[in-house]
Amino acid sequence: MNNVAIILGAGNSTRMKSNKSKLLLEISGKTVIERSVEAFRGVKEITAVTVVCRECDLPEYRRIFGDSVSFVIGGNTRQQSVKNAVKSIDNADLVIIHDGARPLVKQSDIEAAIEAAKNCGAAAVGVPVKDTIKVVNKDNIIVDTPERSTLYAVQTPQIFDYQTFKKALEKVEADGMDFTDDCRLIEYSGGCVKMVAGSYSNIKITTPEDIAVAESIINKGNEV
Repeated sequence: MNNVAIILGAGNSTRMKSNKSKLLLEISGKTVIERSVEAFRGVKEITAVTVVCRECDLPEYRRIFGDSVSFVIGGNTRQQSVKNAVKSIDNADLVIIHDGARPLVKQSDIEAAIEAAKNCGAAAVGVPVKDTIKVVNKDNIIVDTPERSTLYAVQTPQIFDYQTFKKALEKVEADGMDFTDDCRLIEYSGGCVKMVAGSYSNIKITTPEDIAVAESIINKGNEV
């Protein structure tokens, strides 16, 4: 199979309060983006990796990875960045979309999601929520309490049949929609996505505190 991993790294990192991309910050001696890419390059069913980045970061990304991955310049939104990457792929069986800011993803979770996507056409990694969730209205009044056993916090990777995802992108764009979650494109288009239980260590690096948490996970031996 020809399965292409798309690693998204074109965000502005505003909450990191750093003058450079959070993906170029180091966690225990390796940049965030290096750890993310290495996780996918180690999965035998993935045949190619495409990294989506800001144009200003491209020289540094090329220095890190050389010709071992392909590069695409991101768009103004996540959906536009994903579209740019998908358009750069001539053909594939599966597209595997991952936040570059999740550097501790486990290869076993990637492999489990690939198997689910092969069977179902679409799959996402997530974890059961630990807290009770409340739904509130515009006045912050609680209006519903969903059953916790049915709730998952979705992560990445999110994996899709290439042709199905391309069609979903076209439909969403034609309808003028722009989603921040890739599964949402399939859901909006009437498709189904299989949830695959992942790992709580698959955290997203968003604020400076997350760097310390990631280093702690690595030091405890729970990394990939």
